[in-house]
Amino acid sequence: MPKVSEEQIEETRRRILDGARQAFARHGYSGATVRVLEREIGLSRGAIFHHFADKDTLFLALAADEAAQTAAVVTEHGLVQVIHDLASRDPGWLGVQLEVANRLRIDAEFRSSWQERLDVVTAATQGRLRRGQAAGTIRDDVTAETLAAFLQLVHDGLVLHLGAGLAGHVPNVDTSAVIALAEGAVRRLPPAGKTAGAKGDPQ
Repeated sequence: MPKVSEEQIEETRRRILDGARQAFARHGYSGATVRVLEREIGLSRGAIFHHFADKDTLFLALAADEAAQTAAVVTEHGLVQVIHDLASRDPGWLGVQLEVANRLRIDAEFRSSWQERLDVVTAATQGRLRRGQAAGTIRDDVTAETLAAFLQLVHDGLVLHLGAGLAGHVPNVDTSAVIALAEGAVRRLPPAGKTAGAKGDPQ
């Protein structure tokens, strides 16, 4: 029997993750049954669950993958950039977060695993904010931890808003203005009597 290379294993794993993301986005977490996963990924259940123990493990692997990508963007451009990018995200995938929110409420084991993924993004956000505070571009009258929590709440609120398909359908809600307000809220204000100079990097 020919030996499977590490490259082939990683290629199959990536194919499974990409197909699973599409399945969850199209059908929701509950609707992405094993049969649906087989169809969307194009592999048998045996092949899928050879790489991932079960559907939860597969979904959490997707969450870890996304957390790593998000942390990379945060480190380079700040969490506000991630928030800006929400408008271009697949609304179906964002909608899965509604199911996740309910799962987090009732499933302690799932909540613990999910928190590990969130911690990656939180650490990157706090680090970015501390660097901004040291550079004088981010307000330092509030801790980086509190500022990170504030931005995360804005992010999570917009994810649920967009995932529920509400964007553009709720009167007097301008998500771009909300994002600008959040961005302005974490910046360091100029001394009294002086006007702000050029904007620093978004946080």
